[in-house]
Amino acid sequence: MPSPRERPRRRLRGGVALAAALAAAFVAAPVSATAAEDSPVTWAVTPADESGPDGRRVVDLSLDPGESVMEHLAVRNLSEREATFALGASDGYYTATGRFTMLPQNEKSVDAGTWVSIEPSVTLAPNETRVVPFTVTVPANATPGDHAAGVAASVRSAGTDEAGAHVGVDSRVGYRLSVRVTGDLAPALTVGAVHADYVASGSLFAPGRVDVSYEVTNSGNTALDVADSTGDSPSARGTLLPGESRRVEVDPVTAWPVGLVFLGLEVMATAPGTSLSAAPVAHELVVWAVPWLHLLAVVGIVLLLVAVFADRRRRRRRLDDLLRRAREEGRRESVVAP
Repeated sequence: MPSPRERPRRRLRGGVALAAALAAAFVAAPVSATAAEDSPVTWAVTPADESGPDGRRVVDLSLDPGESVMEHLAVRNLSEREATFALGASDGYYTATGRFTMLPQNEKSVDAGTWVSIEPSVTLAPNETRVVPFTVTVPANATPGDHAAGVAASVRSAGTDEAGAHVGVDSRVGYRLSVRVTGDLAPALTVGAVHADYVASGSLFAPGRVDVSYEVTNSGNTALDVADSTGDSPSARGTLLPGESRRVEVDPVTAWPVGLVFLGLEVMATAPGTSLSAAPVAHELVVWAVPWLHLLAVVGIVLLLVAVFADRRRRRRRLDDLLRRAREEGRRESVVAP
């Protein structure tokens, strides 16, 4: 392993540990896993220093272009048999649900996942823990800003696919490695594909709601903690790495069907670990909220009143006709009388 120039690590902020299984989605959990075998292998991976686990859950670094630093991970074999673990790193990203994960091993990394140099594997006796050093080397031409990777230990085991065929399954456990490359930091976001629809409540005496959604893109070079507001307190929408986009469903907004509903949407973001923030993006939304149920109720009431008045008029005409006939009958009887 090359002897890199070491420097004190500048830690930026905490995060969530990463647990992974390639057969499904990565799951944030205590960093341990079990391989699907008759004699299962269970293991854990944590950040460490030379002497062992150091209490961190993720590794956050701030490095200059061309700089190299040594880090460590602790791999612990929690099973009762010897096991060999493959070690490696891949580019990291946030899923649509806001969870951090890393590229599958069959997808090629092009960013921070390629900056990690680590021995390919480690063999551990039952209940043994070993600290493994690795280096993070930032390319001299690296773009300033935030870059992320996952560092993991994996075990390959046998499994079956949906058709029942036997396949190999790689189960990985690891944690997030975030590297902030020094230089000009420019947090920025863009908001597009904004949609707003009014949904009636189905009751004359309850308001409906306005459903709002939009797509937010991190167009800057720092990670962004995104939030939005429609007039109330802001709602957090998770973290986006540079270049990532996410479709966001805004919390429903209560509104009465008054014809037109005017609604303001503001999307804002801050760069974690700094005092910087992206310029907020505001949208003024106009939504048709036609009170169809109320209009139908009014039409029904009008029709009922028309029917009542028409019936009253028919009754009055019938009564007037009966009175007229009675008068005519009385006149005829008075003329005929001797």
